[in-house]
Amino acid sequence: MEVWWRSPKWEQIRVFFLILLLHGVAILIFTRGFLLTRTELPFYSHCSDLSQSPCFSSSSSSSSSSSPNSSRCWTKPVIDRVVIIVLDALRFDFVAPSTFFEVSKPWMDKLRVIQKLASERGSSARIFKAIADPPTTSLQRLKGLTTGGLPTFIDVGNSFGAPAIVEDNFIHQLVQNGKRVVMMGDDTWTQLFPNHFKKSYPYPSFNVKDLHTVDNGCIDHLLPTLYQDDWDVLIAHFLGVDHAGHIFGVDSGPMIEKLEQYNLVLEKVIEVLESQSGPGGLHENTFLLVMGDHGQTLHGDHGGGSPEEVETSIFAMNFKKSPFSIPPEFDPSSGGHNLDGKKMYISSIQQLDFAVTLSSLLGVPFPFGSIGCVNADLYALGSGTLNSEGTNLEKCQHQSELEQWKQNYVNVLCINSWQVKRYIDVYSASSLIGFSHEDLLQIADVYAQAEKSWSNTTKKLFLDQNECSDSLLPALKMQIDLYVNFLTSVAELARSKWTEFNLKMMGTGFSIMFVSLLIHLLSIKWVAKQYGASFTCGDSGILLGLIVACFVVVIRASSFLSNSYILEEGKVANFLLATTGIFKLRYAILRKKMLLEAVVFLLLITFCRFTIEIGLSKQAVTSQFLNAYPSWMMSMVSQFPAWMYIAEVVPMLVLILLSYLLYKTISNSCFVGIWKYVIMGTILSYMLIAVHWASESGTWSLALVSYGIGRNCIPRMIYGIGLGQLSLLAFSQLFNKDKGLDHSKSLVVKTVGMLSALSSVVILLSGKQGPLVALASIIGGCCIMRLGNMVNEAKDSMSDPLAIDPLPVTQWNLLAACMFFCTGHWCAFDGLRYGAAFIGFDEFILIRQAIFLTIDTFGFSHILPIFALPFLVARQNMLSQKQFILMRLSQVYLMYGLITATTVTVTMLCVTIHRRHLMVWGLFAPKFVFDIVGLILTDVFICLASLFYFGRVEKEVLQNPSTEK
Repeated sequence: MEVWWRSPKWEQIRVFFLILLLHGVAILIFTRGFLLTRTELPFYSHCSDLSQSPCFSSSSSSSSSSSPNSSRCWTKPVIDRVVIIVLDALRFDFVAPSTFFEVSKPWMDKLRVIQKLASERGSSARIFKAIADPPTTSLQRLKGLTTGGLPTFIDVGNSFGAPAIVEDNFIHQLVQNGKRVVMMGDDTWTQLFPNHFKKSYPYPSFNVKDLHTVDNGCIDHLLPTLYQDDWDVLIAHFLGVDHAGHIFGVDSGPMIEKLEQYNLVLEKVIEVLESQSGPGGLHENTFLLVMGDHGQTLHGDHGGGSPEEVETSIFAMNFKKSPFSIPPEFDPSSGGHNLDGKKMYISSIQQLDFAVTLSSLLGVPFPFGSIGCVNADLYALGSGTLNSEGTNLEKCQHQSELEQWKQNYVNVLCINSWQVKRYIDVYSASSLIGFSHEDLLQIADVYAQAEKSWSNTTKKLFLDQNECSDSLLPALKMQIDLYVNFLTSVAELARSKWTEFNLKMMGTGFSIMFVSLLIHLLSIKWVAKQYGASFTCGDSGILLGLIVACFVVVIRASSFLSNSYILEEGKVANFLLATTGIFKLRYAILRKKMLLEAVVFLLLITFCRFTIEIGLSKQAVTSQFLNAYPSWMMSMVSQFPAWMYIAEVVPMLVLILLSYLLYKTISNSCFVGIWKYVIMGTILSYMLIAVHWASESGTWSLALVSYGIGRNCIPRMIYGIGLGQLSLLAFSQLFNKDKGLDHSKSLVVKTVGMLSALSSVVILLSGKQGPLVALASIIGGCCIMRLGNMVNEAKDSMSDPLAIDPLPVTQWNLLAACMFFCTGHWCAFDGLRYGAAFIGFDEFILIRQAIFLTIDTFGFSHILPIFALPFLVARQNMLSQKQFILMRLSQVYLMYGLITATTVTVTMLCVTIHRRHLMVWGLFAPKFVFDIVGLILTDVFICLASLFYFGRVEKEVLQNPSTEK
């Protein structure tokens, strides 16, 4: 008697799990080689370290000062307090006057208090254009701002569960040197710095639908804290603009309201600081920074490297009287006029330079791993009236302020350059790969020139106490240029070669993936042999379909080698799907049957083409519409308000249509018992979805449904119904007495039951576009199925034992890819719709929200298509051939997995080839991450589907399949 785990069914299931294991190992090894994080060194800067530098030591610089307040660590502190107000996702054009841009937009000129101060107090207040390094997620930007280092791509995965920063950073240096830090707002700060704040008032930050909780918390604590003297650095992180962008877009009423609210808050903050900025006042020497961590696109997205995302702003204001202006040769500002016609300047700064610049102003050591350069403009602005105490140049009675400023700044740059050179040397010695020998020699040569000039010329002039040399200014200017050249060279080198690629691990992972492709092919042949069939292509229609399918898969996979084609991936998939549709139309014309299906299929592809085009061009009115409606409705809504009502009604009408189709389904005698109750639960869920949308719509007025019930309770009921349906299906699979897949109707019943149980949650999370996408998927799937059967009906299937025509499987895969782009997604982290993760819930729980986000992202492209694949087998004209149904279903899943694995394998080859490409982190790496996640999900769902659909096959049929007629 044959044991159950050695039956053909379980042998086939084991193949799917083996492939899942191979893909998991391959992806893990390849990812470890490709997405290696920058080595975080466990070293910290200390005040005593400066004695190792060639710059002025602490003793020599401060010996002339007897005041304890004038003691210094690396640099002389020039400010006592700092107020840092972070406005998350602050676009540059939120702050700069509209006169600096070609076209004025509604969201511009809302932060009027900043523009007014920047124009009226040019010597003590200024706007900066701050340039961030991509990726531009909040976590990476906060890490970059505080460590002075470049972000690593792998940190994107930690954006929803930020680990504490273990490397040296600005906040750590503040605490270690006795500075008291108070934080309020975004709770990401307390995750990154769990034990650093004297006081903290964190608020949950991940519910993008909540525009006010974090901001109101900041407002409640910010103004009272300004009157207290128990802090040195105050950080207030507002989130309203970021969340308004994600949900409504930049050009929206909530965004403008948020900016106007911020303007009022800033007016009050500046009023408090100015009122106590007089001699002896609490804020006599306080420095104000209003800044963004990154920008955002017009649709509120961020994470990539587009100019809108990397360009943010910093407004800096010193409340001391500061008649001094930065030397023109060091001021990269651009001039213009504000709305009142007054002249004003806007400077620029790299966010990489923020940590060291602020450290130099506060007099704390620079973070050990910082590679930034102390920004001249921001340093001069913070210095206020420059104090030359502790320098020898003050003895020159005719020494100008320019020389004093240059002397201070060049000494700061000396320390800055020494610190960066020290870090590069330690990093290269500690890291597995580090920088190449040639790169290190180049850096060492540039630094040696700067150090030689410092030792031989500039330092001697500083130490000359008897005379003021006329050569001092040129020497200072040359010394500053040398140091800036060194620091700029290091930053450019780090940006181009920071990521450490392990080609051996990448090659090993790629090889395992290639082996998995061979296993796919061998398994397809092996499955046929299990049932006594030979793997041949006797029918000309199937042979031609195989050729077309291979051609389409190879073309699509090869397109991933080009960044341009990756950007247009949705259009490429749609074009290839249309190509197969035209091939089927030709076949239908020759056979003179199913012309209607072929034409409908091509019309559906055309519809998807326009949807993808509009979605990828991001021409939607707002991100809210992008979340709620199909792309083709967006432009009409913007031009004709009457379409708003149609946009509200159409999704509900389609829901009713889907409910009717399910009702007609359960009228079939096959659907009895558990299966009937499952489908009835889906119909109820569809009705609840309609009520949920109506309760949230401004068009409808449901007096019987309160806002709270419609917003949260109804979605939770739908989730509960879905879990109940899946539980019933699992119970049916474990305890039913079905003898297995002995008839196509049994497979149809299972497939319809599973799809109905999954569809309600997918539609709910997808928004009001969900019913239309579901209907398009049903129509497309029916057309593919019927057109595929046309080949089977045209031949004697028993004489041609090939399990299935591979072209319908390829079309199914392409249609699933098109659905991914039709729903408004794209392969980038700023393409994720975070609002879907909070449908039915306001609080953030990582695992729950991650599941919802995954369902929304991959529901129509992976979950539903994979569980619907049995339709390609069950509806074939083979009702009397029981033993072939399981064989064909196995081969369908193997073919589908092979197509997906092929595209991912080429993606891995692509990122290997383009690992030094300019767009590797902005385009290729996100594409790689989305593809490998999609592949793992595909394998997991295929394994689950095989467990669900593969029933018990009668032993006697398997042992002698030829006797079954």
